[in-house]
Amino acid sequence: MIRIAVLPGDGIGREIMPPTVEVLKTIGRRFDIRFEFKEAPVGGAAIDATGRPLPPETLAVAKESDAVLLGAVGGPKWEGLDYSIRPERALLGLREALGLYANLRPAVLSAELVDASPLRRDVVEGTDIMVVRELTGGIYFGHPKGIEKVDGPGGEERGVNTEVYTTHEIERIARVAFEIARRRRKRVTSIDKANVLESSELWRRVVIGVQKEFQDVELRHMYVDNCAMQLIKDPKQFDVIVTTNMFGDILSDEAAQVVGSIGLLPSASLGDATIELKGGGRKGLYEPIHGSAPDIAGKDKANPLATILSAAMLLRYTLGHEAAAAAVEQAVTAVLRAGSRTADIAGPGTTPIGTAEMGRLVVARIEQKGAVRVA
Repeated sequence: MIRIAVLPGDGIGREIMPPTVEVLKTIGRRFDIRFEFKEAPVGGAAIDATGRPLPPETLAVAKESDAVLLGAVGGPKWEGLDYSIRPERALLGLREALGLYANLRPAVLSAELVDASPLRRDVVEGTDIMVVRELTGGIYFGHPKGIEKVDGPGGEERGVNTEVYTTHEIERIARVAFEIARRRRKRVTSIDKANVLESSELWRRVVIGVQKEFQDVELRHMYVDNCAMQLIKDPKQFDVIVTTNMFGDILSDEAAQVVGSIGLLPSASLGDATIELKGGGRKGLYEPIHGSAPDIAGKDKANPLATILSAAMLLRYTLGHEAAAAAVEQAVTAVLRAGSRTADIAGPGTTPIGTAEMGRLVVARIEQKGAVRVA
């Protein structure tokens, strides 16, 4: 029995989660996988219900599960709250409590949606990038941090954040990147700023050391400013990108824009492999990269495909079930190839369909025996 914590969250999260759960149930019937789903509040919905973005009860559900499916958190309603209790703090709490240190953000341009990219077709067609971002270290978590008064007249203040990485933190994220690259095109690009940052100097040295365990995978290094330029100039040169927390935060968003609508892009946050899961799968939190979109919440306009594709990542990285993951991904491709579009990806002259209908079409494709093939 595979236990899935279902955390719809806020805004469109409550609309994109039901079709995603239905997709997994359909996959379960198709591939004889037994799922158990348990729903719990998180983010703003949890604040409204309990006063906390991550109630102990929700955290307990997440810890007891093999994987977590999350919709979206946040919205204008909660923006005036103290940072310590805003909806987004739930994400940090989940990552810390579940030991999730590797964020995977695929940026894949579907052949059916090449025109959705802001870049020329000849530049972007065929782009398939996996950004592996270290998630629990670096400047977002380093100490000292904060805003403090500076001695002297004038009420001067100083803001401080600290970029810190240990050998262990770098080694484990590098291994994740090399393992993924070994299943793809066997190329890793490590992004740093080693020409000016000592923390990046250590990063580069440690990544070089880890590569010795993966002699079949090519490694190259690139400064972060050059990478930001190269993602626009020639995105197809990249296979797997591995980088620090802050650099990954920025570059993964840039890569998402390169391939068009964020309504199509999933993500996974993974911890260590565990013997409790078949094939040493990793416990993970799976979510779309888009936000809660309160402006369209409740209107059946949201694109559920990023969440559905996040479920495909769950099948691949937590269950180690490549055939089931491919079935979901190929069903999504088939639906797009047939011309079905939600409003965010509908071109001129195309009549958009709603959230529920898009989910229904994906389920129908999965149910078609023989319609989904694994290469």
